[in-house]
Amino acid sequence: MKNRMNVYFPPDLLRQIGDLADRKGLSRSAIVEAAVASFLSPDGDDRREAAFARRLDRQSRQLQRLERNVGISIETLALFIRFWLTITPPLPNDAQASAQAKGRERYEGFIEALGRRLAKGQSLLQEIPEDIGPGTETDAKNDSPREASPDP
Repeated sequence: MKNRMNVYFPPDLLRQIGDLADRKGLSRSAIVEAAVASFLSPDGDDRREAAFARRLDRQSRQLQRLERNVGISIETLALFIRFWLTITPPLPNDAQASAQAKGRERYEGFIEALGRRLAKGQSLLQEIPEDIGPGTETDAKNDSPREASPDP
């Protein structure tokens, strides 16, 4: 047998309780009873802490993916710049104007190709495995992957 208790709620809270009861197909008393039981439950704090821990874990994984993607982007750019600077000889002064015009033209083509690739949903990061295996490492001399030597 349940005992009767009269409580007063602000109109907004009462409306929220009524809306939830209608959506769930329950009585307003059942909604309030469940809320009070949850509030008074000794494991309520544990459940809230577990929910926060799950959210923090998810955010931590998202942050790790962002850090990985930014790291890949930086390394890709640095490798390209190093390669470009290594193979590109300086231009004589009389050829610089035509080279700049050709450079602008090629850059516009690059931007168009990038736009097409992004519109298709393609990404360099999708082509890179999530985890690079421990069996490969980068050779600092030529930046090509090579087999890792076992530790003595």
